[in-house]
Amino acid sequence: MANYESVLIARQDLGPSQVNDLVNTFSDVIKQNGGEVVKVDNWGLKNLAYRIKKNRKGYYVLLDIVAPAGAIFEYERLMRLNEDIIRYMTVKVDEFNNKMSTDEDVEAVENGGE
Repeated sequence: MANYESVLIARQDLGPSQVNDLVNTFSDVIKQNGGEVVKVDNWGLKNLAYRIKKNRKGYYVLLDIVAPAGAIFEYERLMRLNEDIIRYMTVKVDEFNNKMSTDEDVEAVENGGE
């Protein structure tokens, strides 16, 4: 099985509990197809760089997944069909990035890369 990082953006008019329900639903799909969701990182409601489907904001969620390719195909297929998901991206990674390398990196991310 391979490691994947998946980021999804949910519509702004959903509540945090609805976003958690969506994530739980997608996590169950991964588990049913022989995979495992290692970590869920909810980034919260953020401004989008540009409008997507008439939305200016969206709930960002990062999932670290260990699963076979078939589980990822089904996961992405269901996200395409779900109207509450604005965008998603799944990338295969060698290993998960669990921490930032230095305090300067953390400050750069918090300050928007300035």
